[in-house]
Amino acid sequence: MKSIITLPASSAELAFDGEPSDAELDAIEIEMPLIEAEVDLLDVEIALLDRSVSVLDAQRLRRHRRRVLAARRDLTNRTAVQSGGAA
Repeated sequence: MKSIITLPASSAELAFDGEPSDAELDAIEIEMPLIEAEVDLLDVEIALLDRSVSVLDAQRLRRHRRRVLAARRDLTNRTAVQSGGAA
């Protein structure tokens, strides 16, 4: 049986050290408000798994859901403006 080995197209790919590139870090930085909002929403959902939801818990959950939606909206609008397209 022959093995098929693919070689990188350039020497830059040979020097991959497992760390994210500057462009990837910039993309993560742009998405960070959405990531933080989703983590906060997940924390609220986890806290409510083993108990009944009170009025205050329901308000807290709605507030975090709205925060996630607003972060998604802002990210989408920012991406559309940067790419020059209309949303």
